[in-house]
Amino acid sequence: MPLCGSVLGTNLSPRVVHPIATASALLVAAGIVLRHLYAKSPYTAFVKDTAKAAKRVGGGRHDEYDFDEYDVVIIGGGTAGCVLASRLSEDPSIRVLLLEAGKSSVKEVYSSIPLSYGKLFHTPRDWDLQTVPQSNAGAVSKYWPRAKLLGGCKFHMAAPEDYDEWALAQKGQEGAQQWSYREFQQYLLKFEHFHPSPDYPEVDASLRGKSGPVKVGLFGHASAYAPKFIKACENVGIPAVADVNTPRGTMGVTKVVTYIDSRGKRVTAELAYLTSDVLRRPNLKVITEAHVTRILFDTSGAVPRATGAEFTQPSGETFRVKARKEVVLSAGAVHTPQILQLSGVGPADHLREHRIPVVADLPGVGSHLMDHIVISLRYRDKTESSISYVVGNRTLAQHLKFLSVLLQYRLKGNGPLTSNICEAIAFIRTTDPKLFPPEEFSPETDPEDTTAGPGAPDVELFVTPFAIHAHMGIARPPNHYFGTIRLKSNNPYDPPVIDPQYLSTQNDVTILTRAARLLSRIVHTAPLADILDPAGETEAALDHALHTRDDADIAERVRQAAETLYHPTCTARMAPLEDGGVVDPFLRVYGIAGLRVVDASVFPTIPSGHTAGPVFAVAEKAADLIKAALSKA
Repeated sequence: MPLCGSVLGTNLSPRVVHPIATASALLVAAGIVLRHLYAKSPYTAFVKDTAKAAKRVGGGRHDEYDFDEYDVVIIGGGTAGCVLASRLSEDPSIRVLLLEAGKSSVKEVYSSIPLSYGKLFHTPRDWDLQTVPQSNAGAVSKYWPRAKLLGGCKFHMAAPEDYDEWALAQKGQEGAQQWSYREFQQYLLKFEHFHPSPDYPEVDASLRGKSGPVKVGLFGHASAYAPKFIKACENVGIPAVADVNTPRGTMGVTKVVTYIDSRGKRVTAELAYLTSDVLRRPNLKVITEAHVTRILFDTSGAVPRATGAEFTQPSGETFRVKARKEVVLSAGAVHTPQILQLSGVGPADHLREHRIPVVADLPGVGSHLMDHIVISLRYRDKTESSISYVVGNRTLAQHLKFLSVLLQYRLKGNGPLTSNICEAIAFIRTTDPKLFPPEEFSPETDPEDTTAGPGAPDVELFVTPFAIHAHMGIARPPNHYFGTIRLKSNNPYDPPVIDPQYLSTQNDVTILTRAARLLSRIVHTAPLADILDPAGETEAALDHALHTRDDADIAERVRQAAETLYHPTCTARMAPLEDGGVVDPFLRVYGIAGLRVVDASVFPTIPSGHTAGPVFAVAEKAADLIKAALSKA
């Protein structure tokens, strides 16, 4: 499905968000001041001497260490890993170890200032990944930012039909129905602590979670562009709705709900779940800068059993930890399949190619990659309402304005630095006859419906607070092609080979071409049209005249501009083994005892919206599944 976005602002793609990463030294100075506020970390769960929590490998040293110390070892401290570590350690009888390749995000100021997350791109806090050249999308590699931090956006739960489709994909296996929207909804609410806003009284708070650890709401900066975008969408026929995150559905245009709290800080999974009280639990340990190189197995029995993990630290030392009961892989949709393959779990021919002993031949590992892509259109604003002065080169007047913004954030926790970047969104279907009249768009040219149902969108439009940009992207690709994650070598430090196969079908391009035409119409509709600068019509780099171009020209524009929206999924999917599944409905890896996967990898299909919310919910569900299993052991 295409996620499309009309944006009065900087492109959300890495190529355009990247200027945030080169913001002025003033923001850096502010960061140093703020960092001081987070300098202390007295929590006992963080392991300072790894040799006291893991067994050193090699070197002839024999450390005193109980190799059976942990019941559950969690690999990966992103969204899912933090949830699992917190929830499993609620039971004092379960000894939990969380391994994370990066560091804590608490001291990283740029992970807490909503507008500044791009400053983490291409830094040691980012895996800094690239895809292989995309032959159907400009024939260039695409940058894939993946956080190398504990705790890991726009908040969106996707359409109810998406989860019903997950349940159907299990084809009646035991536990299939627990993933239907009716049964899974409790977990979509469990992680959430929604804060109503007096500015948006029409939002029905009774339909939202009230007691979860993740604070969400309508906090954050709202530029002049957001209400204009919403009204322009209404004027072309997209209904304005109060909330797109309830059982009532996800179609329409609305203000974005954010992972930003009332103090103007971005809420990460680490801040929400690894609180000071959680980190004081004696049965929880966290080892950071732990680069997991492989999962350990006992292959002496009829069925292989996961028994622990091996990891290295920046010192170059290698350590091992043992899990008495379960290993849970939560390294994300890129690194989960990479670690599985490095450990001998994956397509047998591929593993043998890299001289890796095969523990389990599972062709589905890394084989069903689905991602959302985004396209940006660009327009010039004559009112100079943009807040681009916070991220780019500035005049003296803009420097002074920026200083006032910094002071505003420091003293009040609000202002432009609290922008979520995406401030308003619209979900639509490109076969909607109200938006695409049959007399203009022949039904014979309608794109294939790859959604989960009539209530699920195939396009998202969104607006940002920078110069006028318009965004669109594919929310879900067709079900007959998928990308892959494969090994470059058997060296665990080599990045994986990522091939999302962007725009591999004409259907994708058709959807995005339609979306581009709709987006152009929205921008040329009041009140957005009122702020368009006519001078932009003659600038080749801008898209003022896009509506005058033919479909072939627009399709080429789409191919050249495609980027990731940071939502890779489905690379260790929950599905029957014969359908390329890697885990069953209880998230247990097929053919291996004691091993589960819990992250976006297990999504059977990509949701028709943003993925962080579903990952929180999947991890909450998984925690209950694991607790139930351990109670019977």
